[in-house]
Amino acid sequence: MAKYRILVVDDEEDICEILAFNLRNAGYDVDTVNSAEDALFKMKNDYDLLLLDIMMEGISGLKLAQLLREDYNNNTPIIFISALDTESDILNGFNKGGDDYIPKPFSIKQVLARVKAVLARCSANHSDETAKSKEQHKAADERVYVLNDLKVDFENKRVFIGGEEVVLTKKENEILILLTKNIAKIFSREEILKEVWKEESYVLERTVDVHIARLRKKLGKYGEMIINRSGYGYCFNPQN
Repeated sequence: MAKYRILVVDDEEDICEILAFNLRNAGYDVDTVNSAEDALFKMKNDYDLLLLDIMMEGISGLKLAQLLREDYNNNTPIIFISALDTESDILNGFNKGGDDYIPKPFSIKQVLARVKAVLARCSANHSDETAKSKEQHKAADERVYVLNDLKVDFENKRVFIGGEEVVLTKKENEILILLTKNIAKIFSREEILKEVWKEESYVLERTVDVHIARLRKKLGKYGEMIINRSGYGYCFNPQN
């Protein structure tokens, strides 16, 4: 598993060295800089966490956090470490985009615990967002089938080729949806009748052949992908 990368930003070199030494011993990959300006340059690399002092010459830690969040659209987690320790100072840190706030002087054990907690929380949030994105993509896949310029819209029961709508009858559409929802699965004529015609009476198996012949013609080259497996039935197989 790759190491978490942490950037320590503090204008006191001693503090940078202490934090870097202990964080590396805890298994993290650590870089240090002594100004917000240098941090902005370093942030061109990907870091998993920023340990950020507030009172620095030039750009302050609060201003750097604000720049990262608002101007650079950078959501790298930030833990402020500062001698400013009033409730107002701490709240201001959170308002500027901080994920945690540790007053100086600090305990190394406390810093390591806070670092571990913030990384775990942010990693979990990222996993949730990734899972949500996959679910949304899966849901989209369940509503539409796309193959090159063929689009079968299951939800709205419409078919397009090259952006142009292909006019199908209700039964033709339902057959195509059944087959494209189940790629390469063979359906017997009896199964297609049951799925598409349902309880309608006096429908012959030959009716399926007639509808599929018309469907193939309307779909052009994609119609060739509706395969008749002799003795078994029909399937839609793009790999055929």
